[in-house]
Amino acid sequence: MTIHGPTSNSFISQRLRLHYVDWGNPEAPPLILQHGGRDHCRSWDWVAEELAKDWHVIAPDLRGHGDSAWAPDGNYEMNAFVYDFAQLVHTLGHDEVTIVAHSLGGNIASHFTGLYPEKVRRFVNIEGLGLSPKTRAEREAAGYANRFREWIEKRRAAAGRIPRRYPSIEAAYARMKEENSFLTDEQARHLTIHGASRNEDGTWSWKFDPYLNVWPFEDVPEFRTEELWGAITCPMLLLYGANSWASNPEKDGRLEAFNNDPKVIEFENAGHWLHHDQFDRFMAEVRAFL
Repeated sequence: MTIHGPTSNSFISQRLRLHYVDWGNPEAPPLILQHGGRDHCRSWDWVAEELAKDWHVIAPDLRGHGDSAWAPDGNYEMNAFVYDFAQLVHTLGHDEVTIVAHSLGGNIASHFTGLYPEKVRRFVNIEGLGLSPKTRAEREAAGYANRFREWIEKRRAAAGRIPRRYPSIEAAYARMKEENSFLTDEQARHLTIHGASRNEDGTWSWKFDPYLNVWPFEDVPEFRTEELWGAITCPMLLLYGANSWASNPEKDGRLEAFNNDPKVIEFENAGHWLHHDQFDRFMAEVRAFL
């Protein structure tokens, strides 16, 4: 079978028009590739090209990301993201899906899988369990009122902030390379081309909503999140980069909340985007698991 590349589609969730790309092969079992925060669906292209030979690959843009609409009220809380994900699965009409998700996308997909365990066949989660216990404790120590006030100030500042404009696509590309030194030139250029759009004055800006720079001050309570983790029944693979800021759940105790005995693999010489940093090993591990 020849893969010609993805086609753009959209669906409606809470009055927002959200974008996804479909890699074809509709007779194959469905597989959703969910990107993370301030990323976009085309960052999966290398993975999708490989998996589309055996799977019907769908890669959505989260609300406020890529070519999806921005939330008018800046609502980027977990419940909104999870609703969108559930709405995508519902719209596609699949009884069961396989999921590969990264970072924020992994957190969203974990919530969905705990809510609807019968709907997920297998789940690969790349550094997507949210904040580490240590970071959560530090945030809680700051006090509820202090965090609430800080959030209000940051949101107010975000409302008046104009998205950063780069004079050329090359300047945006340089910023992409600066952000992740593991990326090859080809990867960084591809991510930049699909992650930025041209403004009316000829400058370039990232597609994601600037409100995404201000995360909700109150996350889903830890005991609620662990309740959902404990409800996941499908086989699950958790992947972590040894050079990433993300905390490995095998080392920080979060793995104990799961009842489905997830497998954890840590990649050497890889950061948070390990599926880019160690692509060949990533594909080998994912293929073996799926």
